[in-house]
Amino acid sequence: MNTIYLPDVVGGGYREFWHCRKRYRVVKGGKGSKKSSTAALWYIYHMMKLPESNLLVVRQVYRTHRDSTFAQLKWAIGRLGVERYWQALEYPLELRYRPTGQRILFRGFDDTDKLASTTVSSGYLCWVWIEEAFEIRSEDAFDRLDLSAPRGEVPPPLFKQTTLTFNPWSAEHWLRGRFFESQRPEVLAMTTTYRCNEFLDQADLAVFEEMKRRQPQRYAVAGMGQWGVCEGLIYTDWRIEPFDIEEVKRDGGLQQVFGLDYGYSNDPTAFIAAAVDTVGRRIYLYDEHYEKKMLNSDIAAMLRRKGYAKERIRADAAEPKSNEDLRRKGILRLTAARKGPDSVINGIARIQEFSLLVHPRCVHTAAELSSYVWKKRGDGTSMNYPEDDNNHLMDALRYAMEGVRPGGEGRRGAVQIFPSVDAGIYSDDVRGGWS
Repeated sequence: MNTIYLPDVVGGGYREFWHCRKRYRVVKGGKGSKKSSTAALWYIYHMMKLPESNLLVVRQVYRTHRDSTFAQLKWAIGRLGVERYWQALEYPLELRYRPTGQRILFRGFDDTDKLASTTVSSGYLCWVWIEEAFEIRSEDAFDRLDLSAPRGEVPPPLFKQTTLTFNPWSAEHWLRGRFFESQRPEVLAMTTTYRCNEFLDQADLAVFEEMKRRQPQRYAVAGMGQWGVCEGLIYTDWRIEPFDIEEVKRDGGLQQVFGLDYGYSNDPTAFIAAAVDTVGRRIYLYDEHYEKKMLNSDIAAMLRRKGYAKERIRADAAEPKSNEDLRRKGILRLTAARKGPDSVINGIARIQEFSLLVHPRCVHTAAELSSYVWKKRGDGTSMNYPEDDNNHLMDALRYAMEGVRPGGEGRRGAVQIFPSVDAGIYSDDVRGGWS
């Protein structure tokens, strides 16, 4: 095995985290603060150092592990230069240390039976890592996991510990009161920022400096890891709540709506799928796609893969060439959303008439809802227009909803459809690295 100098690999800013043996390590931080990459390095290093240790990695939705924690831990294995000692299993996701058989298991809060029954056949399941803990809206759900894993006594030098890492999108989240508002001897609660990430280049730093200048409120959360604002949110009547997606999709009393917002290098392409109850005034947000550098061929393939190629999809009217290209690629019912000086405000007002239920798998939708705010004047008062930032899925939702008006009477799901204006003929998964 090649010798490496660990401080060069890990970098600075996390000394207390690295040496902490308390029952809970809780780290909130802005984007680029390397909280997830440091956690991944810690687990790979310490599992190789302590041969009876095993790790359970948890997110709200199991399928989100593949492009986040699973990729991050594989990156850490490569960063430490120990690839030949580890085996990566895909179905189900698992990382296994070859010399001892130690295991890293991946579970989701969306499958409580598998989560509750997680065990290891060799050694001790002594560590739990909850990544994007902000997704866990219920403190009761956390308590149930905390009581079941890690289980039992573990012999020294092993120790039981649960680590939570997340972006602090909302100050109203239970994580704040549980871990940050009172000092408890069994808790390390810390805040990290991009400034402790010496691996960012000048281009990365320039993004944060521009955010600081133009969008100070966004910078406070995404840059400095401060709690998200409680005031100024555009949508306040929303919550994350599990529901049966297939049942919602089959319900003939609900209108299915779909929206697409284009992006490429700096902004992601954002797609959203929802079901609308126009009498009960509720929107069920059940699917999303959020990815940079997608060509139109990639978008078409994604829509076919997800089963939405034949649906009426409303897309950004500012991209008539892309809209026509997608229709030529088989997305025949794609329609341009309306454009106009009042289309944004009217679209927001339409959505504000509904309660929004966000399925836990729509993690980017929840993040945008938590930080989508009204633009402020220099004196701090709000303008009647949203901040043009972190709003890609919000734009897609607005496009999707423009053909819907609440129906106050009649059977559930009664709708009025308003045709779109023709604009031609008719808009941070982590994949391994310092995050």
